Amino acid sequence: MLVDRVLADFFAAAKRRATALGPRYVDLWDVLERNSVGGKRFRPRMVVAAYEALGGTDDEACALVGAAFELLHTALIVHDDVIDRDFSRRGIPNVSGSYRDTATTAGIASPAAEHRGMSAALIAGDLALAGASRLLLGVTCAEDVRFGLLELLDEAIFASAGGELLDVELALAREVPSVQEVLDMERAKTAVYSFEAPLMAGALLAGAERPLIDALESFGREVGIAYQIVDDLLGVFGSEADTGKTTLGDLREGKRTVLIAEAATTGEWFAIRPFIGKSDLTEAEAEHVRGRLVSCGARAQAERLVDEHAARALAVLDGDIVPADLRVILRPVVDTVLERDR
Repeated sequence: MLVDRVLADFFAAAKRRATALGPRYVDLWDVLERNSVGGKRFRPRMVVAAYEALGGTDDEACALVGAAFELLHTALIVHDDVIDRDFSRRGIPNVSGSYRDTATTAGIASPAAEHRGMSAALIAGDLALAGASRLLLGVTCAEDVRFGLLELLDEAIFASAGGELLDVELALAREVPSVQEVLDMERAKTAVYSFEAPLMAGALLAGAERPLIDALESFGREVGIAYQIVDDLLGVFGSEADTGKTTLGDLREGKRTVLIAEAATTGEWFAIRPFIGKSDLTEAEAEHVRGRLVSCGARAQAERLVDEHAARALAVLDGDIVPADLRVILRPVVDTVLERDR
């Protein structure tokens, strides 16, 4: 994928610049680069799908836009891991974990080592955020298009930050939020930067008119919300071998998901509530919670919401605005979201 080459060039140039400030700064860029590889490049694929289906031919410009959204994704997950106090991702040390582990190996006590790791991760995430804008500045296009791309990136960052804050606040609130509050949070935190903005950016770069760009925003919102609800389901009912994350984490954290918000409206909440946010939750206790989430109907309701939002996304595609070529490319995106939970 051309995006990989763009990112490799970006990190190579950054490390050359970093040499002026010494090897420790180069090391940080190395760690950040390692944490940006190996993903599915989902967000760049959204950019490319919209751009190519709408007749775009400048592969280099498209790759730069795709790489910008991939760097944004890197920045957000690096910062998210700090917020969640996670030191690994998919079974290997993340930025925080890498710096914590080297400090621990050097004999530094645990609290100081963890602080070192989180500090490095905050800095690395900031660098990735700045890099996303820098990549967009290098896109060869009309000035009004570049300005529009930068506005989309800015809105993606703005919405994601707001969604992340809501996620933190809802987890600490005494009252369990409503299902709609959770959906609003998840749309802001994930759907905007993962689906809406990349699709809109690809269309904008290809010269699409406003009605089509707006339609892609609607499609991205609906499929993005469905995607996040599936993530919530997998976080409790999924397989660690498939997802790369434990099915105890969300429950131990007390994460406010659609499952929890729905369960809190049922008579079985009193049997579930003592285990939500229990930091030493056992597998047996988690299995108890899973059973209650099924029997109270929370899992079934979450699955219905996935289907509803997926149907709304498909309805946008089936409208008169989205051209046939783009419809053919985007329909499998909905299928992929649904298959993750089946």
